[in-house]
Amino acid sequence: MSDPGTTAVAALTSALRERILDGDLAPGARLVERAIVEHHGVSRVTVRSALGRLEAEGLVVLEPHRGARVAELGPAQLHDLFALRTALEVEAARIALAERPEALDAELGEAVAALAAACRRKRVVWSRVVEAHEEVHRALVDAARSPRIAAAHRALAAEMRLFVLQLRPVWSAEAMVAHHEGLRRELRTEGPEALRRHLSEGEHAVAG
Repeated sequence: MSDPGTTAVAALTSALRERILDGDLAPGARLVERAIVEHHGVSRVTVRSALGRLEAEGLVVLEPHRGARVAELGPAQLHDLFALRTALEVEAARIALAERPEALDAELGEAVAALAAACRRKRVVWSRVVEAHEEVHRALVDAARSPRIAAAHRALAAEMRLFVLQLRPVWSAEAMVAHHEGLRRELRTEGPEALRRHLSEGEHAVAG
């Protein structure tokens, strides 16, 4: 039998994660314990445990004497994230295009179609867009069949989610689709440099 306390923490963690990824709790927003207790009908201990789990996922920052807030990427963090993403993803694309170009195109096409479906729903749920975007870039990296590149890329998952959250006010869901459909086409004709440009455009869209 599951521990009711553990179940409550898991449920609250999931609810807060969804609110963050849907943009209901914006990057940088304060997470006030009392408000969460009242909104979700849970204890302070449950709230603290859930916030601790979200901190471990990289979605929440806990600051001594200041409480919790939704994590966000500052200019330096954004630049560092994209420097590493570019190194990993462009190399993965180079390997995949050289060794299994048809498989790359097929796997990327499937992931982009899923992203388009999430973006073109009657009511766009941004958490689904975040997840679908992650799967597009994961498909691209996984196509290289390099466990070490894939593992390093997965370690960036939380920061990539934060990036897509910060992209939301800048790009519409339809712009997200167009950008990734364009990437798939351009990879066929331009190779890895198309991906380098794609990532640069994403970074600059958020950085301003």
